[in-house]
Parts: sequence; structure tokens; C-alpha cells
Amino acid sequence: MEAAVINSPFNKAQLLLLEAFGQIKNEESFEELRSVLLDFYQKQLDKELDKWWEENNMTTEKFDEMFCNLHFRTPYVTK
Repeated sequence: MEAAVINSPFNKAQLLLLEAFGQIKNEESFEELRSVLLDFYQKQLDKELDKWWEENNMTTEKFDEMFCNLHFRTPYVTK
């Protein structure tokens, strides 16, 4: 597989996933692999969020204040 990595436009992770996807023969296997990948991404996201929380000395109060100050509506320009 190393030779394939050198001559491939894909990185090692992509090649591994392609190989795993090639083994999927039914819906149950697909759902199991999907679950594993979603768990992996969730753990990565949790690590990044924890890191951001620590780096910004975040507290629940600070987070709530920051969130409440967000404006989700499109600002309108008065003419």
C-alpha cells in the first residue's frame, strides 16, 4: 500500500477509507462504519472545542453573553 500512497492523489487516510468502503456489502455494514466515523468526528470536535474553551478562559457566563450578542437577522440598510 505504501507504493500506492506515493503515486496516488489520495493521502493515507483517504486510501484507508476507500478500502473500508470497498468492503461494505450491506446496509448494516454501512451503518456500522458510518457510526464509527461519526464517533471519530465527534471526538475530534470535542477536543477542539475543549481546547478553544481553555485558550479563551471561557465560562458559561461568558459564553452566554457572547451568544446573546450575536445577531442572526440580516441587517437592513435604511434609505
